Amino acid sequence: MNSAILITYDQDGSVDEAKGLCDAAGYEIVHVIRQNYLQKPKYGISGGVLEKLEETADRVRPDVIIYDEILTPSQNYNLATVLHREVLDREALILEIFESRASSAESKLQVKLAQLRYEMARAKEKVRLANMGEQPGFMGIGKFEVDVYYNDIKHRMQTIKSKLEKAGKQRELHRQGRKRMGFKTISLAGYTSAGKTTLFNKTTGETKTQSEGLFTTLTTTTRRLVINQEPFLIADTVGFISKLPAYMIDAFRSTLEELVHTDVIILVVDVNDSISELKKKFSSCMRTLSELGVEKDRVVYALNKSDLLEMDEVKRKIEFLNLIENKKVISVSAKTGKNVSQLKELIKEIIDSQNFHKPKNNAWEGVKKTFEN
Repeated sequence: MNSAILITYDQDGSVDEAKGLCDAAGYEIVHVIRQNYLQKPKYGISGGVLEKLEETADRVRPDVIIYDEILTPSQNYNLATVLHREVLDREALILEIFESRASSAESKLQVKLAQLRYEMARAKEKVRLANMGEQPGFMGIGKFEVDVYYNDIKHRMQTIKSKLEKAGKQRELHRQGRKRMGFKTISLAGYTSAGKTTLFNKTTGETKTQSEGLFTTLTTTTRRLVINQEPFLIADTVGFISKLPAYMIDAFRSTLEELVHTDVIILVVDVNDSISELKKKFSSCMRTLSELGVEKDRVVYALNKSDLLEMDEVKRKIEFLNLIENKKVISVSAKTGKNVSQLKELIKEIIDSQNFHKPKNNAWEGVKKTFEN
């Protein structure tokens, strides 16, 4: 495991999440620098903090410096030049995690597209530095002409987009098949590590990989869920995270668009989080769902890990999230199974209330292999 110095915000929640990202990417944190402000023009941090960082880096000799914010290419280059080490900003770190987690052909294409968009946004500045005689070796670039550099990235992006469009069309055919046969779909959404995959396993009897780590799921998995002897389809999706750039969401759009077409969305919320963390994560989830075009009236709020709290505390947090009057809120525990059967009943009530037709007899057998992929 490579070692790293982490520079992050001076808030416990931010430190914990940043450490989680570093761990998921395979970096061992040997020192943490906490700051109230991480957006100074030249280095992201002040000159005084940079001097201390330089001394610390010389002493502990980390493999990389991880910066828990988005850096411009100039800031990245300036930091790398002073520290003589590779500098990863928050976006680059998340992309490394995505790359290591991607398992299906589609998710690998999505990650590659996001990487190229990250590169494209920084291409102009990298070329400028190279043409000035600078050698931004930490950013992995030679002296390309700007048009050659741009065109190379654009060409690769277009090739990947074409492949993803084909995958999207195949996904649409699957949706049409489900609709023709009367199958109704349920999708799990939520902040990364909220417990979506654990809940997926509990409701379906699956043994899909689950962990406390971030971004365990990058590929949508669809399985059968039976409620009162009636079959439904339930899908687990990639987790959301704060400050996830629009281009990353867009790269995973063909996967996340399942949330737009599904009949019911279970938004899994870690109710054991602190009030500040709960607010940040819930806001991030709702913002992402809104950006995807998801209708709120199809969302069920599953407050997970409620077994770790007293009921009064759970109610206080429901009120804090302004969900006290919402009839689609239920506290559950994916780990113990608490209220999972009640969650299923709630889902069925919502679907039944929408006057959908039930699946045709034995329809599942004919499409089982198609959807279990």
